[in-house]
Amino acid sequence: MTSVENPLVSIITVNYNGLEVTSAFLKSLKSLTYPNFEVIIVDNASSVNPTSDLLEIYPQAKVIMSKENLGFAGGNNLGIKNAKGDFLFFVNNDTELTANIIETLMETTQNLKNVGIVCPKFHYFFHPGIIEYAGYHKMNFLTARNKMVGNKEKDLGQHNEPKETNYAHGGAMLVARQVINKVGPLPECYFLYYEEFDWCEQIKRKGLKIYYQPNALIYHKESMTTGKESLLKTYYLTRNRLLFMRRNATTSQFFIFLIFFTLFTIPKNILSFLVRGKINHLKAFTKGISWHLTANKNLVYN
Repeated sequence: MTSVENPLVSIITVNYNGLEVTSAFLKSLKSLTYPNFEVIIVDNASSVNPTSDLLEIYPQAKVIMSKENLGFAGGNNLGIKNAKGDFLFFVNNDTELTANIIETLMETTQNLKNVGIVCPKFHYFFHPGIIEYAGYHKMNFLTARNKMVGNKEKDLGQHNEPKETNYAHGGAMLVARQVINKVGPLPECYFLYYEEFDWCEQIKRKGLKIYYQPNALIYHKESMTTGKESLLKTYYLTRNRLLFMRRNATTSQFFIFLIFFTLFTIPKNILSFLVRGKINHLKAFTKGISWHLTANKNLVYN
């Protein structure tokens, strides 16, 4: 059921061998005060089917089983295909929601113009009162890095003004279905990391804006799926840093970035991994670079 006052919101989360954190996420949904939402869990080919356990905690949820691991973007896109909502709220399974988060984000979409994505304020779950995300600074196209506003600051209300920001936090994004229809789904060529930055660039090119709404709060457990220093993370952060630049930088920006990456990033990472004895991470790093030698050009350019 939908209503003009309270459009149906589809909450979409992706699970991959994360039954414990997904269960905690579902429990947090029971406190939500927004009256009209559905819950969709996409399981990315976990080693054990979690459906019965998840439905025991949240019987109203719809569990979609993927036959293969589709990654972050692919998993969420599968959720889009099964969602009925006029708005879609993409949320990491390693988060816990606060009671009024949905209506607060929804008010932003109704009160501001040209809204592409709205994100809440993020606090670190294991460090109460410490901010993870209060928006994003601009992307540095020399380094292909950007920083979160307010990251690791104690929350004293210094970032309590709703505002336009440069990028969304992929851990919690409210997006209208009409925006997805206009821009397209999340870019699956990334699989993991940088996909939300690319999506934001596509959305901004359509004349839409990314907003940060501090009156909506979410708690993030951070890197619960891949681990804080996993080989998967090293590989995809390297691969997708280059991929983002190939897809979004101008020719001159990309050329300057390649000089920086070759002269500084590669030697720095090789030395760091060797000194720390992390040979497998060095292999993952070089594999992330070499992927681009054979990458399909249809994936690389918009």
